[in-house]
Amino acid sequence: MIRNIVFDIGNVLTDFRWKEFMQDKGFDGETVKRIAKASLESPLWGELDRGLWEEEKVLEEFIRRDPEIEEQIRFAYSDIHGMVTPRDYAIPWIRELKQGGYGVYYLSNFAERACRECREALAFLGETDGGILSCQVHLIKPEPAIYRLLLKQYGLNAGECVFLDDLPVNVEGAKAEGFAGIVFRSREQAVEELALLGVTPGHRPDPRGCGCP
Repeated sequence: MIRNIVFDIGNVLTDFRWKEFMQDKGFDGETVKRIAKASLESPLWGELDRGLWEEEKVLEEFIRRDPEIEEQIRFAYSDIHGMVTPRDYAIPWIRELKQGGYGVYYLSNFAERACRECREALAFLGETDGGILSCQVHLIKPEPAIYRLLLKQYGLNAGECVFLDDLPVNVEGAKAEGFAGIVFRSREQAVEELALLGVTPGHRPDPRGCGCP
């Protein structure tokens, strides 16, 4: 029986609007592609989320991948307010699940700088029962250790948890650790798939772990 809902953050409870953010800064389509290839689409992005490298070191590595656009890369990441924005349904959905008796947690690859500069998008964190941001523990999804740490830190049973993430590889990582998993595409789709797992409004998980009357 599912008793705990574990959410990814970007493109699940918030919008990670990287491409639109770069366009807002005035970059044309070709420049956006080059910045993406040098940063977002490189393995270095994961290290930014892991939180072990200094931000300037990561930026220099981005530039090293395409030094011709150093000025553009530096401007792109000079201020990231607005790269992550809130979704209106996040807090009501969390409250609905908690009122139904479910534990609600988060597990997200998230950079320390994004926590600082996109703080308004994370207003829902206080509504949850807790969670893990990658930059705080220096682990990233889909590494097995980050899922195990969430379970250990909150005393959760993986078989009683469902994990929602927009990236299939992260969902598969959770499943390998015993979670149920849903690849998130929309709130409506996720609600339907949660219902198939018995997670429905007004239905409280049995505290004894069985469906006995």
